[in-house]
Order: sequence, then structure tokens, then C-alpha cells
Amino acid sequence: MLNDLKREAYEANMALQKHGLINLTFGNASAIDRAKGIFAIKPSGVPYEELSPGDMVLVDLHGKKVEGSLNPSSDTPTHRHLYRAFKKIGGVVHTHSACATAFAQAGRPIPIFGTTHADFFNGDVPVTRKLTSIEIEDSYEWSTGGVIVERFLADELDPLDFPGVLVNRHGPFSWGTTAAKAVESAVAMELVARMALMTLELAPKLKPIEPELLERHFDRKHGATATYGQKK
Repeated sequence: MLNDLKREAYEANMALQKHGLINLTFGNASAIDRAKGIFAIKPSGVPYEELSPGDMVLVDLHGKKVEGSLNPSSDTPTHRHLYRAFKKIGGVVHTHSACATAFAQAGRPIPIFGTTHADFFNGDVPVTRKLTSIEIEDSYEWSTGGVIVERFLADELDPLDFPGVLVNRHGPFSWGTTAAKAVESAVAMELVARMALMTLELAPKLKPIEPELLERHFDRKHGATATYGQKK
């Protein structure tokens, strides 16, 4: 069973590279087994082309390494914080994809201008506040998870309605019910960030999408009476 978990995390990491969201060794993906309280995550600093499923490191929700000869990603505490706070998610992804990271570095949410964005996010992609100097110096990666959770609690955002966030001065984190869905969220976030930048160049004063159009598109894919796709 845990080998399946490692495989899921490995395939998610490989998908990040396939979709062009990864440069060098930046970024990571993880997958969790909720019943066991264990997640598998990419090892720190290992080039993607050298990875194998067996290299994935198993960590529990208390931060203890359960299995693996390599050190887990330096972002492991952030993943752990998100898994503990967002009970419905099954996978977490972090990248430094260029357009989403540009918005994060600027400390700006990704504005929702059209239906492509509305198919994935129920509004602007949120951005966190900056970490304080104390948070940076003390438990930096755990505090990164903390500002994400704080942002969602402050506006009562549902993590499944907003499957990603921009960490101020840092970059995007995304998630989903599975690791594959977390990758999909990361791909979508980079896409809508690039489209927003292009839209702002063409129409700097454009207003956000109309609420009824946002609701129509988001609900047809994610609402209780969703009509998109095939019924199982």
C-alpha cells in the first residue's frame, strides 16, 4: 500500500516536469494516505531525471520520517501543515512556475477575468501576507503553511473551491483530493496567471468577471448539480 503511495507521489512530481512547471530542482509534490496518517514526498535537491518511486520519502503528520534513505523536501513542514489543516485534500504541490510566482512576488492575487479561471477557482487566486522576520527565522517552512491556513480562515475560504494560493514573496502552492488533482491545480494556476498578465496588458482597467458568469462556470464543474464531464 505504501509503495502505491510512493508511486502516486512520484508520478505527480514527474507530471510537474512534463507540464513545464519545474526548473532545476525547484518544486515538489506529495500524496497522503489519510488512514495511515503518512505522506510521500520528493527528496530534497534530487534532480527530477534521477528520481524513482523508491526515492520518495515517507513522513507522518507529526513530522517523523517513517521510511527513506534520503532527506525529504525542505518544504515538508509546509505540506504537513496543509494536510493537518485541510482535511479533504489528498495531495499538495509547490512550484516556482514563472507567471504565478510573479504575482506572488508582487504580493497580488491572480484576478479572475474570465471563464477559464472560473472553471478552476471560485474567485481570485488568494495571496498570503508576508511572513514576519520572526516567522522567517523560526520554523520558516512550518510558518509558510501557517500563513496559508491563516489566509483561508480569515475569509472562510473552502480549500476545494480555491485549490491553490500564492505565498507572498515566494510562490504558488496547490492541492487537490489526489496528488494528480493537485498537479492539475498547479497547471491551472500557472495558466490563469499567464492569461491575467496578458489581459492586464491589453486592458489595464478591466473589471473582474461578472458574478453570475463566475457562478455558472464554477458550479457546472464543481457544484452539487455539476453537468461537466461524464457521469460515473
